[in-house]
Amino acid sequence: MSNSANIEELSQKKISKLLWQYALPAIVGTIVNTLYNIIDGVFIGHWVGKEALSALGVILPIMNLTAAVGMLVGAGSASRMSIYLGLKNREKAEQIAGTSFVLTLALSGSMIAAILIFLKPILMFAGASEVTYPYARDFLVIFLPGNLFLSMCFNFNNMMRASGYPFKAMYTMLISVIANIVLAPIFILGFGWGMKGAAAATFLSMVISFCFVMHHFLNKGSYIRLRKIHMRFRADIVKGIVSIGLAPFSMQVAASVVVVFYNSQLRAYAGLAGATGDDAIAAFSNANRLMMLVTMIVMGLTQGMQPIVGYNYGAKNYARVKETLIYTIKVATCITSLGFVLGFFFPEVFVKAFSADAEITSLSAVALRCLTLAYVIVGFQIVTSNFFQCIGMASKSIFLSVSRQFLFLLPAMFILPTFFGLNGVWLSAAVSDTLSAITAGCMLIWQIKKFNKALV
Repeated sequence: MSNSANIEELSQKKISKLLWQYALPAIVGTIVNTLYNIIDGVFIGHWVGKEALSALGVILPIMNLTAAVGMLVGAGSASRMSIYLGLKNREKAEQIAGTSFVLTLALSGSMIAAILIFLKPILMFAGASEVTYPYARDFLVIFLPGNLFLSMCFNFNNMMRASGYPFKAMYTMLISVIANIVLAPIFILGFGWGMKGAAAATFLSMVISFCFVMHHFLNKGSYIRLRKIHMRFRADIVKGIVSIGLAPFSMQVAASVVVVFYNSQLRAYAGLAGATGDDAIAAFSNANRLMMLVTMIVMGLTQGMQPIVGYNYGAKNYARVKETLIYTIKVATCITSLGFVLGFFFPEVFVKAFSADAEITSLSAVALRCLTLAYVIVGFQIVTSNFFQCIGMASKSIFLSVSRQFLFLLPAMFILPTFFGLNGVWLSAAVSDTLSAITAGCMLIWQIKKFNKALV
């Protein structure tokens, strides 16, 4: 099938088949960053020690922050590209690719440099102790430069899917995960590098993935190519990219800020549960990995939804937009419902993978049960938020993304622990999930009514 046929099928092929065609590769792309964290957690938790495992919990908000830049440019570029492809404007789509390359290089490079310059105060603010700081520092001084390649991969994988190459995008990300799985034990155990070895394995796997994805966009046979003539800032394109990408960017930044507050509250209330602050942070890090994995699967699902919704919205085919949205919500709810069942009823099965320490395992299981209490409705909230992003309504998407973290989660995180101690910190997530889903539902009903009027 030619690539032009791939683009046309966005308006013709059965929605269920088309969504999975685009979503499966997208899911692989979105969970790659989480898989890096999971792989590092398994190897570090068992082979380096619980102090290093706690350091990973401290590193998490910084990793989220660096990933936010990739999402800012990547999600915005892919959404805009899908809309222009729907309008049959291939030249504009290639201009988006060139501008996004320069934008990612500038933003990611600046952020990485700033973090490295102020590394110690940033880590201490994020929740590091004198014990865990050396482990966190050793990891980040190697990981952060490699994150530039990861941001580029995230950016161009999104555009690869949007331009009709979903499975090729999947393969380029799978290669990096496989490389990390192979290299991590060699560097950590074989060479005895510890945290530095885990970071080095992750760094090299990012570089490998970057080489594969760039090969596609520099290939003359690709439908959308990265051309030197287009590699410059264009104010209108930058504005369009940022206006759409601000939603996932804001969500990631909010997630980083929330983890910092989580770590602070965990240190404050850990003693009431007979645990240390470092142990509580390690437990949160363990429990959060399963939730992140499920969340990233749903995020991948919404990225699979993005080219379908974007193309048909640009073509004013609102019935097909609505059908795609409803089907995606159903699938996402099934995924998060499975996450709830696994996290609430079988938490020990998952947290044992990250630590051999009995105390941390027990604390992690309690955390996972509480964190997934309202997880069934999270899929609906994520899909709705990303749906507004797909159709260019950035302000609504940003509001839904940020309100979950700041409007609902942070207040609950400070109120509930005064009544329930450490468990109150964990339970704040369920309160936030419930309130944000209700808010998303109200906004979605309003938008669906507008679509129904347009269909009359």
